[in-house]
Amino acid sequence: MSEPLPIPGPDGGATTPDGRPAEAQPRWRQDFPIDQPQYDYISRRDLVKFLILVSASFTAGQAGLLVLAQLRGAEAPPAMAIARVDEVAVGQTLVFHYPEDSPANILTRVDQETFVAYSQQCTHLLCPVIPEPEHGVIHCPCHEGYFDLLTGRPIAGPPNRPLTRITLEIRDGQIFATGIERRTV
Repeated sequence: MSEPLPIPGPDGGATTPDGRPAEAQPRWRQDFPIDQPQYDYISRRDLVKFLILVSASFTAGQAGLLVLAQLRGAEAPPAMAIARVDEVAVGQTLVFHYPEDSPANILTRVDQETFVAYSQQCTHLLCPVIPEPEHGVIHCPCHEGYFDLLTGRPIAGPPNRPLTRITLEIRDGQIFATGIERRTV
């Protein structure tokens, strides 16, 4: 059974919960007199207004993040030379940064003609991944995740999104990073 709301006293304020006069109350109650009935009552209309305001704020924040992501994704970084073709042997991996101030990426030479490049961050918890070209996989040792070396798609473990692919182009015996391909499937 809940206690009844305090009854307003003669001065327009509320009576104290224990019925003692204001002078007999503890110091904290004198400093924080919150025994007025309006502090205990919130109308449904006020609650709904508050919930709508909070929901609108979250929606506006998410829309802002989406617009920011679209603006960032719209600008493709300029092409950047990574290495010469003859500097990377079959089965060898090279770590590079594209663009310059970004997290590490990995370039792997799969065979004489095929090069692949991905972000070195696992899509599960951003652990660094390790290419294993002899097995045709990229391994994340943190949680035993595996990605296909040719496609970057997850094939085992907790990762459920493919690695971010760095698009490559070979010109005059030079390997260039030309773009970033973020994939969700």
